[in-house]
Amino acid sequence: MKEESAQVRWEHLTQRPLMALAVLFAVAYAVPIVDDSAGHELTAVCTGVEWVVWGAFAVDYVVRLSVARDRREFVRRHWLDLGAVVLPLLQPLRLLRLVATLLLVQRRARMASQIRLTTYVAGAVVGLLMFGSLAVLSVERDSPDGNIRTLGDAVWWSFTTMTTVGYGDHAPTTGLGRMIAVGLMLSGIALLGVVTANIAAWFIARFEKDDVEERRQTEAIVALTEEVRALRAQVAELQQQQSVRP
Repeated sequence: MKEESAQVRWEHLTQRPLMALAVLFAVAYAVPIVDDSAGHELTAVCTGVEWVVWGAFAVDYVVRLSVARDRREFVRRHWLDLGAVVLPLLQPLRLLRLVATLLLVQRRARMASQIRLTTYVAGAVVGLLMFGSLAVLSVERDSPDGNIRTLGDAVWWSFTTMTTVGYGDHAPTTGLGRMIAVGLMLSGIALLGVVTANIAAWFIARFEKDDVEERRQTEAIVALTEEVRALRAQVAELQQQQSVRP
C-alpha cells in the first residue's frame, strides 16, 4: 500500500503541471504551422519545447512505474502510456509527438476524479478539432493537388470530418492526411457514442429515480390504507361493545 499511495500522491502532484505542459505543447506545435513565415530559430525553439513536454511525460511514466506496487501489472494496464512514450522515438516526426502527447494527456485526465464526463468530452472535441486542423494543414498545405491551404479551410474540414458529414469541398490528398482523416472520423464516432450513452444514462437514471419515488408513494398509500382499515375495525369493535351493554 505504501508504493500505491506514493503513486497516487505523485499523480495528484503532477496532474496540473503536466496539463500546463500540454497546453505549452499545443502552442509550440501550432505556431510554426499557423505562421508559415516563422524563421528557423523560432521553429527550432518550438521543436525543442515539444520534445521537452514529451520528455516530461516520459519521466512521469518512469516515476509511476518505479513506485508501482506490481510493475508488470502496471505495464499491462498502462500499455497505451508506454506506447505513447516510445512512439516518438521510433520516428522523430512532429505528428507522432502530437499523437503521443494527446494519448498521455487523455490518460492522465481520466485519472482526475474531479473532471466530469461532459467537461472531458467537450475538451476532447476542442482538442481534436484544433490538433486535427493543425495536423492536416501542416501536411496538405504544400501538396500540389491539395485544397486545404488556410487554417479556416482546415478547421472547416476537421469539423465536417469529425461529424462524419463530409461535404467533399475540402479533402486530403496525401497519405498522411488521409490517415489523419481516418483518425478524426473514428474519434468523432467514438465521442458521439460517449455523448449518446451519457444522455441515455441520464434519462435512465431520471426514470429510475421517478420510479423509486412512485414506488415509495405507492407503499406509503398502501400503509396508510391499512392503518385506516385498522382504525375502522377498532371503531366498529368499540361500537359493538357499547351496543351490547345494558
